[in-house]
Amino acid sequence: MTRPAFLAAFAVATALGTAALAQTQPYAPGAHNIALPADWQARFIRYTTVDRPDRKIIRNMYVNPEAFAALQAGQPLPYGTLAVMADQRARVDAAGEVLRDGNGRLIPEPAFIAIAAQQKERGWGEGYGPDQRNGEWEYAVFDPRTGARAERPLNACFTCHLQARAQQDFSFSTWDYANRSR
Repeated sequence: MTRPAFLAAFAVATALGTAALAQTQPYAPGAHNIALPADWQARFIRYTTVDRPDRKIIRNMYVNPEAFAALQAGQPLPYGTLAVMADQRARVDAAGEVLRDGNGRLIPEPAFIAIAAQQKERGWGEGYGPDQRNGEWEYAVFDPRTGARAERPLNACFTCHLQARAQQDFSFSTWDYANRSR
């Protein structure tokens, strides 16, 4: 079996296993549905980095390898997709201006300062009103030092993704990555 075929088969098997597990436990909306795997930094694929000089941060975008292997242009993101956004502070000079490397990119400080996640599973999203429902997605925020889920309001996540990206399965960079020519 070729590597792409193996990865696709693995992604389908994982999605089916996740769906079976989800059917045995009743769904209740909320961040508690998402767990950040302990090995996400080593295992997940960083598919893009976004400089945000206006906020003096660098956003690192990751996705679980099973979803990455199953991404298809023009199609909704696969069930089981877990997208992680991990922010780093940009280095600044004495005047507070961001520093850039030789390629014009912001230079990150070593530690993450914020981690947020978006996960899609079959049936998720039920229980949210039209002002929040983002298809079958949930959102969560995690402590960047410990990886523990942080209890914070997530209205900004729902609002931003709902208003801006319904036609792209409520995703930003993961959708964009799946739909760009590679």
